[in-house]
Amino acid sequence: MENGFCYQTPLGKIVIIENGQAITGVIFGEVLPEGVNCRETALIKRASQELQEYLAGTRESFDLPLQPEGTDFQQKVWKALQEIPYGAVCSYQDIARAIGNDKACRAVGGANNKNPIAIIIPCHRVIGANGSLVGYGGGLPLKRKLLELEKPDQQS
Repeated sequence: MENGFCYQTPLGKIVIIENGQAITGVIFGEVLPEGVNCRETALIKRASQELQEYLAGTRESFDLPLQPEGTDFQQKVWKALQEIPYGAVCSYQDIARAIGNDKACRAVGGANNKNPIAIIIPCHRVIGANGSLVGYGGGLPLKRKLLELEKPDQQS
């Protein structure tokens, strides 16, 4: 059985979900998915602390066990997303190349869209090939904020 708990963050409310072994979800909003117990566990507290540190600009990487549920292809994409360094961005084409499938740009976009662990699996670091901000589950203003957070030395 999964447990989840909602926290207020500078980005708004975020729900963190775990399965007793690993984080399985970080979602924007305050609604727990059906079948998830409202319970703050030690792992959820740790994830919340790391997220708060990230949002405060004092953490660049996460040290949490993750277990996103998805297809083999989605797992490859999410693993590649975790390789994007803090403060860097890449395109869907870059991710397609990283997983060994140059022609999978659209499929990479679909997997990016299905990322169940927002921020920690940094799908916000993926931009369009032309450098434009494209799609984000939390909305483009939130994506822009996350990218600006990772580049504090630059003017908006």
